[in-house]
Amino acid sequence: MQNITHNYQAILNKIRLAEKKYHRAPNSVLCLAVSKTFATEALHPIIAIGQHEFAENYLQEALPKISALSGKNLVWHFIGHIQTNKCKEIAYNFSWVHTIFREKEANQLSMHRPQDLAPLQVCIQIKLDDSASSKNGLLPHEALPLAKHISQLPNLKLRGLMAIPPINTDFQQQRQYFKLIRNIGHQLSEAGIELDTYSMGMTHDLEAAIAEGATIVRVGQGIFGARA
Repeated sequence: MQNITHNYQAILNKIRLAEKKYHRAPNSVLCLAVSKTFATEALHPIIAIGQHEFAENYLQEALPKISALSGKNLVWHFIGHIQTNKCKEIAYNFSWVHTIFREKEANQLSMHRPQDLAPLQVCIQIKLDDSASSKNGLLPHEALPLAKHISQLPNLKLRGLMAIPPINTDFQQQRQYFKLIRNIGHQLSEAGIELDTYSMGMTHDLEAAIAEGATIVRVGQGIFGARA
């Protein structure tokens, strides 16, 4: 547990240094702690020192954590693949969903969002190539129609874009991937879709993401260590 606290503080320091290096406003980049596959107990050390935003990929794994930590005033983000039959529980238990790329899931999430909760904050997931092996998401030219559709749904609030670029160790190439996401955001803005969130960058490429405008970086292994 001591290592988790040390890792977390090191990641925060790296984020703050990158903000300064790339002329970003102080504390403008959120560290989203990705707790998938780790037990609830692993979250306690960083909750105790101020981390309150966590992400999960799998609904059935997330629900017991959300329940066990319900008194901690945490914000939960869903960052996994959305299955239509899970939309009701996702809409009820999470504040954010980063991985929308089809109208039917957007419709289901809006329909099932309880009226006594704030609108579900959502991002559109973009994929950067059309190969069969690529992650889920929309190709760049498909983003605008979905953004317009989501903007009309009563219980969703479109906040921005999310992406998982291909693994690349070259810093400049990492920046190019994230620059493309920002360009898509600019295109949507020119079409009247206002965005304020770029969920991009993970443990291995968060500096490049911050350099290109990330507002949320998703960090799992950098905080909690290697997954089993």
